[in-house]
Amino acid sequence: MQEPFILGITGASGAIYAHRLLRHLKDLNVEVHLVITEHGKQVVAYEGQQDLFSLATKVHRNDDMFAPIASGSFRHRGMIIAPCTMATLGKIANGIGDTLLARAADVCLKERRKLIVVPRETPMHAIHFQNQKTLSDLGAIVLPANPSFYLKPQSIDDLVDTVLARVLDHLGLDHPVSHRWRDMGHP
Repeated sequence: MQEPFILGITGASGAIYAHRLLRHLKDLNVEVHLVITEHGKQVVAYEGQQDLFSLATKVHRNDDMFAPIASGSFRHRGMIIAPCTMATLGKIANGIGDTLLARAADVCLKERRKLIVVPRETPMHAIHFQNQKTLSDLGAIVLPANPSFYLKPQSIDDLVDTVLARVLDHLGLDHPVSHRWRDMGHP
């Protein structure tokens, strides 16, 4: 079996991004280790996405600093944080690994593993931008949850998938999640 991915979920609105990403990764037969913040659990419940837990291969407690994903010796193909709050993004950008989610992301940076953060916040101020620049400078991919419309999405799932297709692309996974621009006719 191939090495797993890690998915972190924070308290930003947009639990549907995490749920659909887990579903796509399961469809691709990919192992996923999940870690979620306490606020993330509240948002997942409030937004009606509770069944996402059953899609993960392994769920880790955010306070379990002895979990394998806290160590650089744990082999994996990368980590996605979707949705990512600006508070969590700021912690990671400033090397604060006080939770399992933040520590696992910090490990990705120090081990030069793929880290994709999907912030879902608007509007933003200068500190938000600076923290995103810091993460980008450290090698992370900052992929805001900004859906595209040129594929003419017909549902919320279609709209969410325009973002997740980009995430899957950056993970290096072949997927059928959405059409590519070359597949589109010109106006």
